[in-house]
Amino acid sequence: MSEDYCTISDGGKPPQADGPPYAECVLCRKPTEYPESDKGITLCPVCEWQEAQRTACSG
Repeated sequence: MSEDYCTISDGGKPPQADGPPYAECVLCRKPTEYPESDKGITLCPVCEWQEAQRTACSG
């Protein structure tokens, strides 16, 4: 049984777009650096950084 269908090779981040149209950030609605055609949750660089800060281990 092949498990390739559920393997994520790049940590789950969508590929960066070469140009417009860009996907909107799901938090602030600003353009992201990801293509609009990709499905899933996309964050702009600012919200992505803030989300990483919130989820980082503080200990």
